Amino acid sequence: MTMIRVDIETVVIGNGPMASLVVLKPRNSGSRAYEPLPIRIGMMEASAIGMGVENPHSDRPMTHDLLQTAIHELGATITSVAIVGVEGTTFFAEINLTSKAGYHLSLDARPSDALALAVRAKSPIFVAESVMATASYPDFDAVKRDQDRLDLEAFDRFIDSLSPEDFRAAPGAAPGKQS
Repeated sequence: MTMIRVDIETVVIGNGPMASLVVLKPRNSGSRAYEPLPIRIGMMEASAIGMGVENPHSDRPMTHDLLQTAIHELGATITSVAIVGVEGTTFFAEINLTSKAGYHLSLDARPSDALALAVRAKSPIFVAESVMATASYPDFDAVKRDQDRLDLEAFDRFIDSLSPEDFRAAPGAAPGKQS
């Protein structure tokens, strides 16, 4: 599975009818340019990610801080998190751990929880290329270029279909007027 390194571009904490979301932006897209990937998340999860990004220190550990501490105390490190799948509007993620002994373990997670841990652990974030291709914002410039190309091809076909007879006036018609 080809993975693309991403960074958190924006965290939007919604309220009421406005949904919360996190937007992931490809770091280096390589040969193919990908647009940002929006993932709809809960308001509390958006707050947890935002707190991890801003790195405020609180008197008591929040849930994701507690989990990070537990992982560390058990002798493991969070090596990365990955958004590995999408079905409809549901995304799937993994938290990748490595133990002191070198064992690798992947935990199934919600993307919001995985991202909240990644920002706290300063771990890299990846998205499967198939997820980027399926769920990222459309490239509106590319869509416009494609439409312009299709319009030009249609115009070329129209021009190619014209004959001199198409420009002759009908018998009895005034010059410059066709019937």
